[in-house]
Amino acid sequence: MATSATSNDQRVLFNVKDNIAYVSLNRPEKHNGLDLDVFKQLIDTAKKITKDKSIRAVILTGEGDSFCAGLDFKAVSKKPSMIPQLFLKMPWTQWNDFQKVALIWRNIPVPVITAIKGNCFGGGLQIALGSDYRIARPDASLSVMEIKWGLIPDMSGTVTLTTLTRYDIAQELTMTGRQFSGQEAYDFGIVSKLSDDPLAEATELAKTIAEKSPDAIAATKFLFRKTWKANPVTALLWERWTQMRLLGRKNQRIAMKNGLSGKKDPFIDRSSF
Repeated sequence: MATSATSNDQRVLFNVKDNIAYVSLNRPEKHNGLDLDVFKQLIDTAKKITKDKSIRAVILTGEGDSFCAGLDFKAVSKKPSMIPQLFLKMPWTQWNDFQKVALIWRNIPVPVITAIKGNCFGGGLQIALGSDYRIARPDASLSVMEIKWGLIPDMSGTVTLTTLTRYDIAQELTMTGRQFSGQEAYDFGIVSKLSDDPLAEATELAKTIAEKSPDAIAATKFLFRKTWKANPVTALLWERWTQMRLLGRKNQRIAMKNGLSGKKDPFIDRSSF
């Protein structure tokens, strides 16, 4: 497995194996709490993945016992300028960096799978919610924890929670900040699947997806992002337009050939979507 950086102070590890990118938060002694460097390195890593058209899927995980315990308030107290740096939005941008670190995974043209174990609190949960699939241990502990600090979730949680669970559940979890298990998260629709080994399960899913046409995978993610809960007229328009972009491309011809012959000719790198 190739590693882009192995320094002990590297906050985010980035490895690629068999066209699957493994992105791992690397502050295990802090349960992968979020400091300024984590934000910057996560965003930079997501940008690298977007540009690398050989990557077919992404697995997002954390080193050590937890996925992510949320914002590291001790780091904030030592560097209070961190908050305005991340919170302020430039006029020409769509999001601030608090929001970007979670939402950027939705815009990557390949599926992003988060493997959740241990603690997944606050900002860590919002990052997980920004991915396409979430596989968690049943005994994982999750929380929309911002209420503990007299705050609301401001890393895109209000966007992602509304597509995954009911209005009343989203409000209750946000207003109480209570911890809930991976099993409860699954029951609420917040987690996609339960597994005693989320990373292994995520890897199997990523391998399955990586075998399919990368153009069709990218188009599927693009299409659902554009049409989820849209009115039928708008959704069908995007459906026709997206299919037109796929028809006749080299990867689509390879998929047709493979489907008819039963062979597995390799696909070329994905086209832009």
